[in-house]
Amino acid sequence: MSLALGLWGIRRQGTLWQDEAVTYDMAHRGLPDLWATLGGTDAVHGLYYLLMHAVFGFWDGGLVALRLPSVLAMAGAAVGVAAVGRRLAGPRAGPAAGVVFALLPVVQRYAQEGRSYALVTALVVAATRVLLNAADGGRRRGWWAGYAALAALAGLLHEFALPVLAAHGVALLAARAPRPVLSAWAVAAAGASAVVSPLVLLSLRQSGQVAWIEVSVGTDVLGFLLTAAIGTACAAVLRHARAPRALGTLALPLLLLPPASLLLASAVEPLYVDRYVLYAQAGLALLVGAALDALWRSVRPRAVLACAAAVAVLVAVGPVGTHLRGPASRTDDVAAIARAVRETVAPGDGVLFLPGSRRVWTLGREPAAYGADDLALAAAPHPSHTLYGTELPPAGIRKRILGVSRIVVVREPARERQEANGREEAKETALRDHFTRCAGSTVSTARIEVYERGDHC
Repeated sequence: MSLALGLWGIRRQGTLWQDEAVTYDMAHRGLPDLWATLGGTDAVHGLYYLLMHAVFGFWDGGLVALRLPSVLAMAGAAVGVAAVGRRLAGPRAGPAAGVVFALLPVVQRYAQEGRSYALVTALVVAATRVLLNAADGGRRRGWWAGYAALAALAGLLHEFALPVLAAHGVALLAARAPRPVLSAWAVAAAGASAVVSPLVLLSLRQSGQVAWIEVSVGTDVLGFLLTAAIGTACAAVLRHARAPRALGTLALPLLLLPPASLLLASAVEPLYVDRYVLYAQAGLALLVGAALDALWRSVRPRAVLACAAAVAVLVAVGPVGTHLRGPASRTDDVAAIARAVRETVAPGDGVLFLPGSRRVWTLGREPAAYGADDLALAAAPHPSHTLYGTELPPAGIRKRILGVSRIVVVREPARERQEANGREEAKETALRDHFTRCAGSTVSTARIEVYERGDHC
C-alpha cells in the first residue's frame, strides 16, 4: 500500500518545492564542488546529497529519480512498523499499524519528497525492530552492534534522529529491562552519538541555516498536543482492553519524546519542524493499529468500527491524498515561480532577489541565461561553493541597480523579515529612492514585481 501510494502521482504535476530544488542542485554538483559546499553550508544533509549524487549518476530520471528513494524508504518503514506491531501486539495489530502508517497524511507527503526524512524514518524503524531482538537476547552483541549502526546511520542522514535513542532508553526503563540490557543499550547509544557528534559540531557552525524557523503555538504546539492526546487515548484503550502493554511502553516514548525535545529546545533556539522528527509518526501508527485491533476484539457490532475505518481510509486516499499530490500542497512551487520570472523578464532587465536566498527559485538557470542581469550577484552558487551564490557589498549592489532602467524583483516577504541585513536594505533603499513599482503578481509564496526608473511607469 505504501509503495502504491508513493508511486501514485509521484511527479506531482511537474511541481517542485524549494528544498527539493536544493537537493536536485546539490546532487548534480561534482564531488569536489559538493564537498567544498558542505564545508560551509548544509552539512546536516551531506550524506543524503552524496546518496542522491549516486542515484542521479546511475539514472538521471528527473523528478521520479529525485523522489523514488523516499518512496522506497517509506515503504520499507511501513513494513518495519508492521513487524514491530506484530512482534509486540499480535498478527492483526501489526498489519493494522502498517496500514495506518502508510495512510497518515504526513507520511504520504514525505514519501514523495526529495529529502532525507523518509530514509531517516526507515532507519529509525529498523533500529527499533533490531532493538527488540537485542533486548530479548539471542546473539546479543551482533544485535546491539546492528542497532548502533542503524542509529548512527540515521543520525548521519539527519542529526535530529538522535532523540530516538532517548525514546528507546525510556522504553527499556519502563519495561523494567534487566541491567545488562540497559548497559548494552547505553554503550550502543553512546557509540552512535559519538559517530554523529562531528556532524553535530560542524552543523552548529552553520546554525544560520535554521534562522528561518519560527515555532508557532497555534500550529506546532497544538498539533503536537493533539497527536499526543490521540496516542495517549489509544494507549488507554490498550490498557482497558488488557492488550499487550509492551507496545504502549515503546510506542508512546517514540511518539512523544523526539518532538517534545525539539519543542523544549525551541524555548532557547527555535528548532522544531515536524519533518525533522517525522519518524515519531511510527509511534502513533503503532498505537492506533493496536487500538483498532483491541476494539475489533471487544466492540459489538464490529460493522460500526469497520465503517468508521473505511471512511478514514477513503478520506486519507481521496481528498487528502489528491491534495498532497497537487501543486498547492507545498509552500511554494519553484517550477511555477521560475517560469513566471522568465516570462516577466525582458532582455537587458535587471533582476533582484529579496532576500538573496530566493535565488533558489531559479532552478539553476541564472537570469543571464535569458538575457538579464542578476544585479546583486558576485559569484554564482557552483563557483562560490554555496547554496545561493554570494552577493556584492551594499555599495556595489546600489551602483548596479542605478545602472539599469527596468528591474524585476523576486521577493518573499516572510523571508525578507527573517534575513534582513545591509545588502537587503541597500536593495530596498535604491528601489524606493529611484524607481517606481509598475506591476506585480503573486505565484505561490513569491511576489514578482516590475520597477521602472523614475517617478512614473
